[in-house]
Amino acid sequence: MKKDKKKTHFVSIIIPCRNEEKYIGKCLDSIVLQNFPKAKMEVLVVNGASEDKTKEIVKEYTGRYPFIKLLENPKKFTPFGLNTGIKAAKGEVIVRMDAHAGYKKNYVLKCLNYLEKSGADNVGGIIKTLPAENTLSAKAIAFSLSHPFGVGSSYFRLGSKKPKLVDTVFGGCYKRKVFEKIGLYNEKLTRSQDIEFNKRLKKGGGKILLVPEITAFYYPQADFKKFLKHNFNDGIWTTYPLKFGIKIFSFRHLIPLLFVSFLSILIIFSFLFPVFLYLFLFTILVYFSAGFYFSIKTAKKNKDFSFLFLMPVSFACRHIGYGFGSFWGLVKLFVK
Repeated sequence: MKKDKKKTHFVSIIIPCRNEEKYIGKCLDSIVLQNFPKAKMEVLVVNGASEDKTKEIVKEYTGRYPFIKLLENPKKFTPFGLNTGIKAAKGEVIVRMDAHAGYKKNYVLKCLNYLEKSGADNVGGIIKTLPAENTLSAKAIAFSLSHPFGVGSSYFRLGSKKPKLVDTVFGGCYKRKVFEKIGLYNEKLTRSQDIEFNKRLKKGGGKILLVPEITAFYYPQADFKKFLKHNFNDGIWTTYPLKFGIKIFSFRHLIPLLFVSFLSILIIFSFLFPVFLYLFLFTILVYFSAGFYFSIKTAKKNKDFSFLFLMPVSFACRHIGYGFGSFWGLVKLFVK
């Protein structure tokens, strides 16, 4: 009887989205298949003024499934969508989901079970990064986001052998009282709002639990140009929040910035002292040698030696794009 009682909590799933016609259907299909009572669940898809067929696709689902509802976010950006969903939500538990992902059928149930038995304020799982398309570049990007050389010590990307307390998780399953206690998402942050919210949660004494058996499947960008741009924008929103007096980064977030800054300094001084040019070339050689070394393992594992050349490019898009983005975020601090 106690087990059944735990499953009666009403859950509100919030999905902010904009221009997600390629992925929103996969996302909603995975939610429809959840082994959680649909009578105890609502799905609030908050459309951020999409310019593709996202809204039409969601409307098809609302017609078939009464527990799926469409809300509008005319301000477009994610924190506005999240806050719109939270304000409209009826649930005692709020689950934040990403439209660019799919979820195991026990995702919601396990989130709720661990939220109850652990005493944590936010529970999340790991993401398995999958290629967005059946191309070599899409596969290389997915592999780079699942490798320690690509993402450092990001546990929700790399996984964990057992549940552990962390600083942040992908998405997250929150007790509603968390939002009543510490407020909503910061609408000044068009990105990194999850990290900032979880930092606020921990500062207020809250606990964030990563559970490896809770699994989502994430689809990143499919080509290097879009991947580079995405990382550049992520980098901006690592440092730019300082403009609002918000520090969201830890040292590992700053490593790409330090790397590209070091390279830039070497280039500048090489015009005055040729030895700095050799040091620059040596640093580049060491970096790409490391990327090449990890690429060999990826190529062997997947039995495709194209990755010997594609993985270093993917790693570079990740690190250099993020680093220059972080630098530009600092520049924007002083530019209107």
